[in-house]
Amino acid sequence: MKLYATVNNPHKSVQPRKRFSEAFKKEVVRDYEQGLLNKDQIQIKYGLGGNSTVLLWCRKYVKFDYQKGKSKGRPMKYPQQRIKELEAKLKESELKVKVYEKLIEVTNRELDTDIIKKIEAKLSENWQQKKE
Repeated sequence: MKLYATVNNPHKSVQPRKRFSEAFKKEVVRDYEQGLLNKDQIQIKYGLGGNSTVLLWCRKYVKFDYQKGKSKGRPMKYPQQRIKELEAKLKESELKVKVYEKLIEVTNRELDTDIIKKIEAKLSENWQQKKE
């Protein structure tokens, strides 16, 4: 491989710039968007130089718009996918709350007492002991 001198420093050798196909760039962006690897890991995996190569390709090929200069860190997953994930987590959490409420209701009925008040009293008691 022939090395070239830079304009500012004729004694410094640099490698010639590599050219990559659009398909290759889009593949790199797709890997980065999945979030399994960070920018540095992507650069190593694909043998890319420069600190901003991956980020520039993301701005160019990603399916949603990045605000130039304001994007920090890993790009967000596709918003629709993220919304679906959050909705699923919310549904699961709501189901857990219903189960816990039912469990408390059954426990209160079986023990003929208010279990929440007993737990709160015990926690308060323990907190007071630790404080002293």
